[in-house]
Amino acid sequence: MQPKKMEGIMERLILTARSKLGKTTDYSELQDHGLIASLDITGGCGRPKDPFQAKISVSNEGSVAWSGVIHVELPFVKKKPRYFLPAFMYGRNRGEAPLNVPKEFPRLRDGNPPRPASPWWMVRSDRLSHPVAFVYDNGKIYGLCASPYFINKQGIKQQWKPDNEGEFYQYGGYTCSLSKGTVGYTLGYENAPWLFIKATLVKNRAPLEENCFELAAGESVTFTLELYEYAAESELGINTAIQEVYYRYHQRPRKASDPRTTVSDLSKAIYQYAWLPADRSYSGFVIEDKDNGGYRYNKIFSLTWTNGLSVAVPVLMAALRLEDESMRNQALSCITNMVEQSLNPATGLPFATYDNNNWSNNGWWFDGMHTPGHTSYLIGQAMYYILKAYEYEKRFKQCLHDDWLDFVTKVLVKMEGTKNTDDEYPYILSELTGAGIEYDAFCGTWCMAAMAYRSWLTGDKTYLESLRKSERHYYETYVKRMECYGAPLDADKAIDSEGILAYIKALRYLHALTGDKLYLEHMRDAIDYEFTFKFCYNSPVKVAPLSKIGWSSCGGSVTSTANPHIHPMSSNIVDELLYFVENTNDHYVRDRMIDTVEWGCQTYNRYDIEFDYGKKGWMSERFCHSEGLVTETYSDGSPASTWFCLMPWASGCIIESLSGDLWDYKR
Repeated sequence: MQPKKMEGIMERLILTARSKLGKTTDYSELQDHGLIASLDITGGCGRPKDPFQAKISVSNEGSVAWSGVIHVELPFVKKKPRYFLPAFMYGRNRGEAPLNVPKEFPRLRDGNPPRPASPWWMVRSDRLSHPVAFVYDNGKIYGLCASPYFINKQGIKQQWKPDNEGEFYQYGGYTCSLSKGTVGYTLGYENAPWLFIKATLVKNRAPLEENCFELAAGESVTFTLELYEYAAESELGINTAIQEVYYRYHQRPRKASDPRTTVSDLSKAIYQYAWLPADRSYSGFVIEDKDNGGYRYNKIFSLTWTNGLSVAVPVLMAALRLEDESMRNQALSCITNMVEQSLNPATGLPFATYDNNNWSNNGWWFDGMHTPGHTSYLIGQAMYYILKAYEYEKRFKQCLHDDWLDFVTKVLVKMEGTKNTDDEYPYILSELTGAGIEYDAFCGTWCMAAMAYRSWLTGDKTYLESLRKSERHYYETYVKRMECYGAPLDADKAIDSEGILAYIKALRYLHALTGDKLYLEHMRDAIDYEFTFKFCYNSPVKVAPLSKIGWSSCGGSVTSTANPHIHPMSSNIVDELLYFVENTNDHYVRDRMIDTVEWGCQTYNRYDIEFDYGKKGWMSERFCHSEGLVTETYSDGSPASTWFCLMPWASGCIIESLSGDLWDYKR
């Protein structure tokens, strides 16, 4: 006899279905469809290491085949729920914020709100980095875990697991409902009420066609749900379960190249194909011009982020590792130009972009913002990268660029004076006075990272107490709630994975400066947040070229809830993950660090046209692990799962990850 608590969970489960032949989009009881279900608990206690094992069988008792979507929901006592579907939904995806925004992404809000908000969501499994749906409410974590897709094995439909291979059959799906107070799982799937392909491309709910699960007359399907109910002090409590799920579903990335070969291939491709000597910078995009036998360049010069220092500094690191003086001098030319030319004399802060050497803050992202001006995201990241170049030049060449250090120090001191009474750096600063004019964003952690880095490099602890206060604010306001927003300027303050990278870097140097174990604890929480965006298994991609080469999603991170493709920026914290592992001996973080390294070694052209475009060492930023993200096409109009161009900033993230401290790491 099962304990009463187990029986209570089974009694709460709600099973409904929607038929392909139905005239409405409503879900109704199984018997309305000629389906019956049996449910049983086979073990568990609801905790992360030992969730309830709910075995469910659904049978088609009708005389004809049934096709549609079957929905299983776990209800809970609702007060103020915050939902977590990793890489898709965090809290309510800021459904509490104004909805009249230029960039749309899924948001949760009660009632009947306008797009892009809804009180419920359904989404195909491969939009989630882990096959789980959680909610935090009443001081507890509730949730479920189930296989992301089904396989056909010897004529029987079964849930896929890493040790259960077979022919791919159909995706599952995950759901959350604020109005009903449930999280759910589906056989078959829907993207509803809308499908967000990207922040500027949204499609209405599609008819039930290719997304159906089918049961022949008399056929049954049996599947397992792992159900959770355990106490937690905050939203961070979901991460204990995610760690366990990682090991149950983990697949390693494919073995393609090794770190040193990857650094050489990527850096030489940038050096050869992306450098524009007249502009002393690297092209934002390089595209083959097959008609003319050459290349086209999209310059979009930036101080950093998608160009500039985020390319030049990793290339410099590679050049120093590879002892390539020509490559080094190229990168130094870019860095020197940024330091010498970018400063706005009115504010003492660097401008963000330039065209024909006319500097301004009107970059490609400008028209998507609410307020013009300098941004702490670009300023802080630029200062961080100049410091990294300073450190590596000193370490490998005994060359001191004191003018770089002086430039960075003056800018960072200026930024320290712009923090508000919450100790938060501004999101936007006036380009007339340098005053902070917009806050409520996580991107200022790049300034915190740069100042912590400078303090560590120089031994100057003047601003240590100021850093401590800012770190405390960002942790309590954003990280602890698993809701970091306001970093990339093109995401309109959607929940993202980019800002946390700067915060993790800041904590590394705060710990190195102080030895305070609190910063390792906060670092682990921030790393766990990043891991919620990082795939733990290899999604069965069905669109070329990624499908053709066996490209792996495991180890790659989704950029944000607004731009939900996999991109390489999260690779740039490999040195920080290594630092954490060496100070804690944390095997979980080590394993996910290795995923990140191996992912980067398999996501570029190892030879010409491996990804159906480009030269050896070429790599783009956009990898569409889910068909629901595809926008690129081949010349014949067929869909493509990546962009066909060299994007040096993307390659730079991988170069940075592999040519830092990891270069000398012995596994």
